Amino acid sequence: MVIEAPFVIIGGGISGVTCAQQLQAVCPDKPVLVISRSPLVKRIGNISCHTQILEHFEVSESQGETWAEEFPNLKVLIGNVDLINADDHMAHLSSGQLVKYKKLCICSGGTPKLIAENHPHVLGIRDTESVQLFQNRLKDASRIILVGNGGIATELVYELEGIQVIWVLKDKSMTATFVDPGAGQFFLHQVNAPKKKETISKRQQFNLSGFQTLTPLSALLSPRKESKETWPLYVELTNGKIYGCDFLVSATGVIPSFPKVLSKVTELKVSPEDVGIMVDKEMRTSVADVFAAGDVCTPAWQRSPLWFQMRLWTQARQMGHHAANCMVASFKNEQGHTWSDFAFEVFAHMTQFFGFKVVLLGLFNGQGLGTDYEVLLRVTKGEEYVKAILKDGKLKGAILIGDTNLEETFENLLLNQMDLSPFKDDLLNPNIDIEDFFD
Repeated sequence: MVIEAPFVIIGGGISGVTCAQQLQAVCPDKPVLVISRSPLVKRIGNISCHTQILEHFEVSESQGETWAEEFPNLKVLIGNVDLINADDHMAHLSSGQLVKYKKLCICSGGTPKLIAENHPHVLGIRDTESVQLFQNRLKDASRIILVGNGGIATELVYELEGIQVIWVLKDKSMTATFVDPGAGQFFLHQVNAPKKKETISKRQQFNLSGFQTLTPLSALLSPRKESKETWPLYVELTNGKIYGCDFLVSATGVIPSFPKVLSKVTELKVSPEDVGIMVDKEMRTSVADVFAAGDVCTPAWQRSPLWFQMRLWTQARQMGHHAANCMVASFKNEQGHTWSDFAFEVFAHMTQFFGFKVVLLGLFNGQGLGTDYEVLLRVTKGEEYVKAILKDGKLKGAILIGDTNLEETFENLLLNQMDLSPFKDDLLNPNIDIEDFFD
């Protein structure tokens, strides 16, 4: 049996769902088929735009069939793609089913980089199934070890209650994947603070130790309890210390995921650095009529000096949206037409750590600038942390923690690259409304 659709998407994650929805928005009369390994797909809701680029949204999951019913020509097929025959424009599923396409977009996402593969006491958190497994394991656990220093690890440290958490970091400051040591120190003061929620916090007081000396760093974040005589798992750190735990959470990032999807497509170019599928500025791979978006791909175009890839949900959404527009342009043979996407001009990401709004703009940690740049800081303990990075008098990046209301102005300054040399002494002056100053 052969199923035909002009647009076929592999993957029901953020990039795949966004791509499918945009295709239906642009071409509602053209069938779109999403091939998903899971009956659940990721949904985006409650989208709020804060600047031209910066937006915040919530991610949820729903049954793929229910989601597809919201669109006139969208269908979801549950299955695994084992092979893509680029010559015949055919995707082969493990079930034996064949899917013929005009344009194909690979949005198969990423998989956690686990410390130990297939270990019964080592978990990675990435999708609904892994989250449910984590929650089930927590019910009977008294101590876990958390390895990683990114967003997932930081959120777990903040949210987990009533259980010992040994947080193991390779860096000398917390949340180093996103913020600098100064911001890490700002967050450190919030570990024992009540949660920033309207409800009464029941969070236990924590004890942090060894934060400047251990490599990798270990921090004991929990009320001290009676130790078990034996633990299901023992972990030895490079500092020589050994800890027992019920299980270990490996939150050390992701790698592009396409184990079988493209194993026999020899023309497909893959990045030697991160094994992502290489795409050009129109999200095209090296295989004709095959596109890619999200965590599975690696941008191979000449990038803007103020943008880089971090494999975040925000970027997956941006890439999925852009890929859909490019697929339509290719489908309509709009040769020479380049879809511009403003989102790739400046890196922009909004999240929340320890109850604080966190905005990252441009080269927020001076990425690629070496040591030849200037840093402006404004810090109010427990309220805000503002960092601006300037090079040759121009804003190159910023970290905004708290309700600073600076994101729109800073984004505009990044986009227009205005010389701020005459104004830099007042750039972070809290008594000056810089939004009006640069209006």
